[in-house]
This record gives sequence, structure tokens and C-alpha cells, in this order.
Amino acid sequence: MKILLIGASGTIGKAVANRLGEGHELIRAGFSDGDVKVDLGSIESIKSMFTEVGHLDAVISTAGVANFGAFDQLPDDEYQLALSNKLMGQVNLIRLGRGYMNQGGSITLTSGVLSREPMQGSVAVSMVNGALESFVKAAAIELNNFRLNVVSPVFVKETMAMMGMDTSSGLSADDTAKAYVSAVMGTAHGMTLDAPDYV
Repeated sequence: MKILLIGASGTIGKAVANRLGEGHELIRAGFSDGDVKVDLGSIESIKSMFTEVGHLDAVISTAGVANFGAFDQLPDDEYQLALSNKLMGQVNLIRLGRGYMNQGGSITLTSGVLSREPMQGSVAVSMVNGALESFVKAAAIELNNFRLNVVSPVFVKETMAMMGMDTSSGLSADDTAKAYVSAVMGTAHGMTLDAPDYV
């Protein structure tokens, strides 16, 4: 399979690459490194990426920026960043990438557990995660030449450790990657795949 992995240098992206790199043609994409460069906040950048890589069997996005902040303190530009990057950046991977998908291929996006289990300071992140899950469910009704899903990770142990947090409630990046493999190799369509269900 010819697979485009966006966010390949991130913690989850590296784990997905490790699991899918062998036996497949893996094209790594990132904001500042990779085989191709892409800025999810730019439609022109996304268009350029697809033009460069050509037709694909699978697209996986483990990327997207949205920041934490208290409701009373989160400025307009933080909401706009979450909307333009993590939400519309990934939505545009489908809108612009659908013409590059081989029949029977798949596009897999990333949301996160905060869509359904919000916490203090997660308003912007929870907002876009929930929107991505609803978008995938609705878009899948109209898109039938390829499969469309979204993986919802919980907090990743490696990131939690780096932040000095207790890692007992997290999931390793390698275990998280199993949900992405299932999305690519399985038959799900229009689904939110909760990462802990695939361990």
C-alpha cells in the first residue's frame, strides 16, 4: 500500500510509522520535516502536498494544533487556531485528498478523548475533537469510494511522562498506533475508533 502519514515525526506518528512502515510505501509528511512538507492551516499547502505525492491507498493524519486554556482567558486567536488547523486542516485532507484516493482506500483522522471526557482548560480542544468525530460520521454517508474514520487517542504515556504527569491512566504510543492500523487495514467506515479498544 502507498500510505501518506501526516504528523510522522510526532510521538503517535512515529509509532504508527513503526507499525506500518514495513511492507508498505510510507510517505512521511510534516510541518518542518519529512518526505513532503505540509501546513494543515493552509489549503494551498495541502493541495501542493497531494499534487506532489499523487494517488494513494491510505492517508493518516496524526497532526493538528489546538491549545489548552481556561474558558475566561482563551483569546479569539486560540479558538481560530484550533478551528483552522486541527479541525479544518484535517477536514481539508478529505475535501482536497478525495480525488487522489485509490478505490477502496482509506483516510484516517485524529480527534481525542477530550471530545467526550472534557477537563478544565480543554474547551477549544474538546470543541474541535467533537466536531471531527461528527464530521467523519456524516461525511462517510456520502463518500463511498474510500473509507473514512477518526481515531480518538487517550493521553499518551510518553507525553505524560515528559510533562511530569502520572502515566497510569495513559496508553503507550505503540498501543495507540494499533487503532490506526485497524483503521487502515480493517473495514470500518464513518467510525470513531477509541484507541484503548484496540490494545
